[in-house]
Amino acid sequence: MHRPHPAEADVADELAAVRPALESRYAAELPGARAAVLTRLWRALAHEPLPWITGRDRDREGLTLRLRDGRRLHGPAADPYATAAYVTAVHLDSVAYDHPAQLMTDLAVPHCVDFAAELGHSVASLALSRADQERPTDEWPAQDWEWEQRVVDGHPFHPGCRSRPGFSVAEQLAYGPEHRPRVELGMLPVRVDECLVTGVWPDDMRDGERLLLPVHPWQAAHVLKRTCDERLTAHPLMSLRTLAVPGGPHVKTALSARLTSSVRDISLYSIALSATLSAFAESLAARSDGLLHVTRTWGAAAAESADLAAVVRESPQTYASTARGERVVPVAALATTALPESPAWLADFTRLTLTVGLRLLELGVALEAHGQNLLVVLSATGAPLRLVYRDLADIRVSPARLARHGIPVPDLAGRIVTDDVTTLRRKLFGSLVAGALAGTAGSAPVLGTALETAVRDLPHTPDLLALLEEPLPAKALTLMRMSPGTPGDQWAELPNPLRPQAR
Repeated sequence: MHRPHPAEADVADELAAVRPALESRYAAELPGARAAVLTRLWRALAHEPLPWITGRDRDREGLTLRLRDGRRLHGPAADPYATAAYVTAVHLDSVAYDHPAQLMTDLAVPHCVDFAAELGHSVASLALSRADQERPTDEWPAQDWEWEQRVVDGHPFHPGCRSRPGFSVAEQLAYGPEHRPRVELGMLPVRVDECLVTGVWPDDMRDGERLLLPVHPWQAAHVLKRTCDERLTAHPLMSLRTLAVPGGPHVKTALSARLTSSVRDISLYSIALSATLSAFAESLAARSDGLLHVTRTWGAAAAESADLAAVVRESPQTYASTARGERVVPVAALATTALPESPAWLADFTRLTLTVGLRLLELGVALEAHGQNLLVVLSATGAPLRLVYRDLADIRVSPARLARHGIPVPDLAGRIVTDDVTTLRRKLFGSLVAGALAGTAGSAPVLGTALETAVRDLPHTPDLLALLEEPLPAKALTLMRMSPGTPGDQWAELPNPLRPQAR
């Protein structure tokens, strides 16, 4: 079974120096963190097209994976939409494993060493995140960033849900949203003529002919190796690199560190397109019958390279009426929120998201509508009213579909533009259904029931029929981490939750 992992010991040693009051709580959270990451890993092993798994045998006792070298890996039946940690151990032949990093190491498959290190770090960081939590409350937060801070466990399906390589314990405590810090962003002055700028850069982030570019302190210390005299106080949101300025905008900073799957920089490509995308998305949201708002990008700028870049956009709270008691909640935070516990609520929420997502897909835009980008406006009683979407960098736009509906095609180029039907459907279904809705439902039976109720009222477009009849696409997150030479997204096909055998 479990042997202590070096990452856990390293965090414990650092914690003893910087926050000794958390030591005992951290130790107590380690078993649950191991199970949470092992559950995510088991989901990947059970459903992703990993080349060293040659077969999967399901029976009443669970699931057995046949490995290319003849070994067998056995564990419980794997629900691809479960969010609870239900896997406490799996068996590789006759040896039991309760730690995902040790399992991955002993599997001895290509690229397992680096991934095992990430899994070990994910467990340790997750235990640290859980250890630093206050007593839960059912009261709704007053500030937008407080909703984001409730998402303690990170991505509900990624084994690297809390992997933050390159961050010390002190830096995780100082910058991780679940630790509720105030972060002092540097404001680095750069001449306007030395920057790529789109949109209208805010006046209060200017100094004469110079722009004041917000810089994350981790980026300033580890990548830019520069100090900044001016500071801007902000609160980190779920993505860690995006922060909310009290009473002001949300600021997306460059952060050249690998968090979960990606290095969190801001590409010059996305800077160049930001103003065009923002104006286009605003016009498209106007076609949603008031069910969708898209946060506007005010300005985007980059100097020298993507290592020094920032995007300034409005807060999603703009689209809630405080007089009516409305709140804008990231979908990823719904599971932490006291809401009506009934199938009807989840069906209403599912109907709302599918109505908007499928309507936009029919028009020609596939949203990356996962639980971080997608937010819902709730009434004072918790009813889902409408949606808010933020961060347009990874949507997909189909010129052919836009033209078919008489919508002017924006001046876009590059990866964001595609008419490939599979690519468009994967983008929406993989993020919305296999991501946001699955993470909210928490299991295949609950998700299937909500979908079954919601789709009855939706127009039977070819996209909806594909959702009803085909396997559900989801990013193969573990395969992607174990394929360092393969760029871009890779995909798994999950059992369709609308079919009884998937439940």
